[in-house]
Formats: sequence, structure tokens, C-alpha cells
Amino acid sequence: MIRSFFAKEEGQGLVEYALILVLIAIVVIGILSVLGRQVSSVFSTINSGLRR
Repeated sequence: MIRSFFAKEEGQGLVEYALILVLIAIVVIGILSVLGRQVSSVFSTINSGLRR
């Protein structure tokens, strides 16, 4: 009985860690998409300046 209780706890913990990792991945993807646009803009500005 004690063993099955810990097995359920262990499985629940794994699910919680998986959810946390998914949320972190979503946040990182969002940040990279925003920063990617800004970095692209900076490189475009630099490229325009070099062509003058």
C-alpha cells in the first residue's frame, strides 16, 4: 500500500515537471521570436549604413 502511494506521487511529480518544462519552452520561444525581430532590424540598419 505504501509503495503504490509513492508510485502515484512519483508519476504526479513527473507530470508537474513536464508541464513546467513546456511552459518554460513556450516562454523561451516567445522571447526568441521577439528578440529575433529586433536583431534582424539591427542587422538591417547596419547593412544600410555600410552600403552608403
